[in-house]
Amino acid sequence: PAGQPVETNTHDFPDPELGKAVPYGVYDVASDGGWVSVGGSSDTAEFAVATILGWWTEVGTSAYPDATTLLITADSGGSNSSRSRLWKKEIAEFAKDAGLDVVVCHFPPGTSKWNKIEHRLFSHISMNWRGRVLESREVVVNLIAGTTTRTGLTVRAELDHGVYEKGIKVTDHEMKRNYSEFS
Repeated sequence: PAGQPVETNTHDFPDPELGKAVPYGVYDVASDGGWVSVGGSSDTAEFAVATILGWWTEVGTSAYPDATTLLITADSGGSNSSRSRLWKKEIAEFAKDAGLDVVVCHFPPGTSKWNKIEHRLFSHISMNWRGRVLESREVVVNLIAGTTTRTGLTVRAELDHGVYEKGIKVTDHEMKRNYSEFS
């Protein structure tokens, strides 16, 4: 290797000084475009939907001005879990605010390998930052945004400064009153 090696931690535990980088992405199959928000907080349903809202506001509305429906494919676990009441609440509020019918299709458990975002977006991001020291969220954002492919993939990445709390509960009453379509 050329130059001097850079000293790094050998594990990816959160560094109290630097914090953590939490990526959440949107992959637009039609345009072969990616949108990734990098947060420093927690991977929650609020963060996931904030990312989708960011993509819709900055890209989706101009790319699809006549859209009335948005199809989202998602893994069954994590922040967009098919069982998460907070995910259902947040995505319903996004749909209402955006004036869209939002259809969410969750992949069955253990089948995230079928999700196009894994192969067409995140695998290329991983190759792009291979061997690089992810020493700050800004570096992570820049490496993600610099990801392209010969077939036309472009990625837009932004730092999300929001603070997303873990453990927010949506009550039975709130689900029945406001989100009965998810019952």
